[in-house]
Amino acid sequence: MIRINLVSEGRGPRGGGAASAVGGAMTEAAPGDLNNKVLVGIALVGLILAGAYWFLFWSQRNRLENQAVELRAEAQALEKIIREVEQFKQRKADLELRINLINDLKKNQKMPVRVMDRVSQNLPDLLWLTSMRVTGTQVEIEGQALNTAAVAVFVENIKGDPLFAEPNVRRISRQGNTEVYQFQMGFTFFLPQLPEEAEQGEIVEPAA
Repeated sequence: MIRINLVSEGRGPRGGGAASAVGGAMTEAAPGDLNNKVLVGIALVGLILAGAYWFLFWSQRNRLENQAVELRAEAQALEKIIREVEQFKQRKADLELRINLINDLKKNQKMPVRVMDRVSQNLPDLLWLTSMRVTGTQVEIEGQALNTAAVAVFVENIKGDPLFAEPNVRRISRQGNTEVYQFQMGFTFFLPQLPEEAEQGEIVEPAA
């Protein structure tokens, strides 16, 4: 009589089937875990690169902001220096103007005295002056003489003086029935530079 153990025979295949299923599942699960690890690694590398990029970006940004602050401070300092230079130039121009005005006033104060002295040196005998006006470099003279020859000598003396231009005689007339002649004349003078004025920087050249 033949006996068959169904229990052992049934368990064998069932047990063997479970082990085979587990092994197959492990075999199928291994590639998926590897892919996940690769993705996680890529993500970590991306985060690291992004962090490094933002770190460099903010470092460069801060450096540029610091440079901008330094440049603005330097520009403000330069603007202050420029304003001081402009103020210095303005003060210098004002001082030069005042100096020129003072020199002109001093020169104009001396001109009439020097002109009168020079004119008096050119006066001939028998002639005298009744008035003399100095306006700028123009001289107007009125005088009297005992004869016309004295007037002619005076005109020649003024004409020959290197400091005076050729005079313009405007009038010569006899005063009533007397032997006195009245005359009027005008001329331009060229004031020379004196030694003390040369030291002060004034320049006044006589005409050629």
